[in-house]
Amino acid sequence: MAEPVRARRLSEDEGRRLQQIMRRGRHDSIRVRRAMIIMASASGTPAPAIARLVAAHEDTVRDVIHAFNERGLAALDPQWAGGRPRLISDVDIAFIIQTAKTRPARLGRPFTHWSLRKLADHLARHADRTVIIGREHLRRLLHRHGITFQRTRTWKTSTDPDFDAKLDRIEEVTSRFPNRCFAFDQFGPLSIRPCQGAGWAEQGKPHRLPATYRRTHGVRYFHGCYSLGDDTLWGVARRGKSGANTLAALKSIRAFRPDGAPIYVILDNLSANKTPAIRAWAAKNKVQLCFTPTYASWANPIEPQFGPLRTFVIGGSDHPNHVVLARELQAYLRWRNANARHPDVLAAQRRERARIRSERQHRWGRSRRQAA
Repeated sequence: MAEPVRARRLSEDEGRRLQQIMRRGRHDSIRVRRAMIIMASASGTPAPAIARLVAAHEDTVRDVIHAFNERGLAALDPQWAGGRPRLISDVDIAFIIQTAKTRPARLGRPFTHWSLRKLADHLARHADRTVIIGREHLRRLLHRHGITFQRTRTWKTSTDPDFDAKLDRIEEVTSRFPNRCFAFDQFGPLSIRPCQGAGWAEQGKPHRLPATYRRTHGVRYFHGCYSLGDDTLWGVARRGKSGANTLAALKSIRAFRPDGAPIYVILDNLSANKTPAIRAWAAKNKVQLCFTPTYASWANPIEPQFGPLRTFVIGGSDHPNHVVLARELQAYLRWRNANARHPDVLAAQRRERARIRSERQHRWGRSRRQAA
C-alpha cells in the first residue's frame, strides 16, 4: 500500500514564512490556502482533513503538497505565462538579479538601497556589461524572480538543543498514531474591539465598523484542542495563560479518549504547558506530551485550524463583550465539526478543481509553445 502523501519537514524560515502568510493574508487568496495546506500536512494532518479545512478536493491538496516537496515555497504562487518573447538574454537576467541583490555600497554607489531608477541607471552605465532596460520591465523581471522591495527585518533562530529530536517525535506520533494524536494551543489575545474583515456588500458601499478608543473589557485566550484522527476542534476562552488552564484542556483531551490507552498531545514549548502538576498528571494518565521546538510553533498541527476561526468569527466582527464572543466561537465550532460535507464546501471544491484544471492546461500550453 502506498504511503500517505505528506509535506517534508519545514525549515525554521519556511515555518515562519507560512505562519506569516496565514496571519496577514486574506483567507480566500490562493497563497493563504496553499500555505495552510503545507503547514497542516507538515504537522501531520492527513490529506482528507486538510481538504475539508480549506474546502478543496483531496487531489488538489496532494498536488500542492507534491509541488512544495519539489519546489519549496515557490509552490505558493501559480505559474503564469504569456507576453512577447524576451529581448534580454539569460546571462543579462542573471547579471540583473545579482546586481539587485548586492548592496549599492559594495558597487561604489553612495546609497544604502536601490530604487528602480537608480538600478536601471547603474545597469545602463556599467562598464563591463551594459543592459538597457526600462523601469517597468525591470520591476516585472525582479518580481518574476522573487526579488521584491521589502523593509529590513530582524530574525531569530531556534536555540533549542533538541530541535531535531522534537520534530522527529512529532512526525513519529502523527504518522504512527494519528487516531490517538491530539494538539493543543492558545489562540489570542482576543480583545473586544471592531475587527476588520471581508464580506459581500453593494459596490462602493462596504460594511463599516465604528472606531474604538476605549477598551475596558480586557483580553481572553482561546484554549483550543484538536483531534487529528477525528478532525474535531473544540476549546474554551480563558482570562489568561496558566498551568491550571492548560491542565483543564489536557483533561478534556483525555476525556475524548476515555479508554485508558496512551494518547499523544502536541503543544508549544511554553512554561505554562509543562508545570510539575501537568507533568505528574500526564504521567499518571498515560498522556505523552510532545513539545514543539522553541520558536517553532508552526510545527503544531492545530495552527492551521486557527486560520478559519480568525476569518469567520473574529474578522468583520464587533462583539459587545466577551460573553457574546465566546458564544460565537462555540457556535462556529459546532458548525465546523458537523458540516465537513456542507454544500457550500462541495461547491468550493468544484471551483478549486476547475481552477487546477485551468492551471494545468495553461502550463501544458506554455510547454508546447516553448518546445515549438
